[in-house]
Amino acid sequence: MLVSVLTGCWAHGPGNHSPTLQSPIFQNRLCSLHSDTPSIALALLAALLFSLGNQTSRRALDYAPPSQVTLYQIGVSVCIYWVAAPFYMKTAYWLSPAVLFLAAAGLMRPLVSANLGTIGTRILGPTISSTMSACGPLLSVTLAVVFLSETLHWQTAVGTAGIVTSIVVLSWRGNARPDWPLWALIFPVGAALIRAASHTLAKLGLEYIPSPVFVALVAYSVSFPLAYLYHRSRQRRQTTSTAAVSRTGIYWMIFSGSFYGIAVLALNTALLWSDLVVVSPIVACTPFFTMILGIWVFREVQIDRRAIIAVALVVPSVILIGLR
Repeated sequence: MLVSVLTGCWAHGPGNHSPTLQSPIFQNRLCSLHSDTPSIALALLAALLFSLGNQTSRRALDYAPPSQVTLYQIGVSVCIYWVAAPFYMKTAYWLSPAVLFLAAAGLMRPLVSANLGTIGTRILGPTISSTMSACGPLLSVTLAVVFLSETLHWQTAVGTAGIVTSIVVLSWRGNARPDWPLWALIFPVGAALIRAASHTLAKLGLEYIPSPVFVALVAYSVSFPLAYLYHRSRQRRQTTSTAAVSRTGIYWMIFSGSFYGIAVLALNTALLWSDLVVVSPIVACTPFFTMILGIWVFREVQIDRRAIIAVALVVPSVILIGLR
């Protein structure tokens, strides 16, 4: 019975004669779930890898300034992409007009979005900044519907709302600063908008160049020299000389860059196989995985009411998105 239902996604031959299982609505839902399963799995993997990158990045910051950590992370990712490039790159890719979209994404992310997020945290505090950044999935879904003509099903809308709510729950700690100016909201919202725009540009580029490696290679190759110039400018502004980074610090930066680099490949592959309205909300579960890793792996977070609420929101939300 189960085999006949699953194979009904590709062929409408004789199988189970139950009118419920053979109804067109049930068959369409089941086929949609099956077709989106690899993309959902890759989006979840990307979120997990991003959270591992966040954890290792925090440890790298104990040994090096943020600009240097960012430079190493982008540089390691670029190395990964160029090493893999001979196996996937085609000369025709460079002649595609989509290269301009990918280069534009590299101008914005990760360097500009990361710095906007840092400024927002410094002015607003972590609670307000993280809460405002939670609008990222909503912005991604909006851009996908407006510019990519993707369809927003009610399951995706409700699932996205559940994931956004879980991010707000995880980030809220009740210690918001009351003295921040209203215009400062532009920093966390701007960071979220840049992330959403970069996902949209990546999806648009993949429509013309079906290579997740090449899409990441172009964006990060553009971002790397910008990160280098930014790091050098930060060094020139410092009045005191800084000590060389220890070997342990270099290891942490390499680990974090590797996690981020592979996460982007998983994200781009998911975008190649499915719609942005499906992938982006699931990748936004990164804070959820960061919390799980903090509890079970790094032993730095305790299970509390926020964690339980987040689990209760994220799990059914991801399932609901898959049932669109």
